[in-house]
Amino acid sequence: MEHRLTVPCTAQDLKSLHAGDTVLLSGRVYTARDQAHKRLMQALDSGEALPFDLNGSAIYYVGPTPERPGQVIGSAGPTTAGRMDSYSPRLLKLGNLVMIGKGKRNAEVKQTVLETGAVYLAALGGAGALMARCIKSCRVIAWEDLGCEAVRLLEVEDMPLTVVLDSHGGDLYELGPRAYLSTQK
Repeated sequence: MEHRLTVPCTAQDLKSLHAGDTVLLSGRVYTARDQAHKRLMQALDSGEALPFDLNGSAIYYVGPTPERPGQVIGSAGPTTAGRMDSYSPRLLKLGNLVMIGKGKRNAEVKQTVLETGAVYLAALGGAGALMARCIKSCRVIAWEDLGCEAVRLLEVEDMPLTVVLDSHGGDLYELGPRAYLSTQK
């Protein structure tokens, strides 16, 4: 099933999404990879304000390449999400609702998604140019010294994504192979 979703959003907005569904995402998306997540944790530990509001937020695990003349952003393909697994539960519990990346997530992330009503969406690996076409604006909002890993605010329109973890406990990486194997009997 295909859905349209605008972020920021609420957990209620995500209830209709199920593992395997397609989402066309629009709205404000923040970029954060490994080093930015580390700094987010340091800020939280020291009581500093974060560079963006986590409530209802979408975080895209991406380190875009530099834009060419006339472009908003360079290639913007997803980073392996598992590298953020040690940070994600804390951010989810503080209000982050949408994570975007590629690859499997650990058991703690899955459990926290279920508890918070969040979702994990997959962007197609190797399709950075396609993802970039959906990005209408981009600006660094924190930690410019991190280069491609700086936190950016993106305005996206109809970014095609797939629901991997839904708020009902569905996991496409488990359901997909199971469905395939059931057709092989």
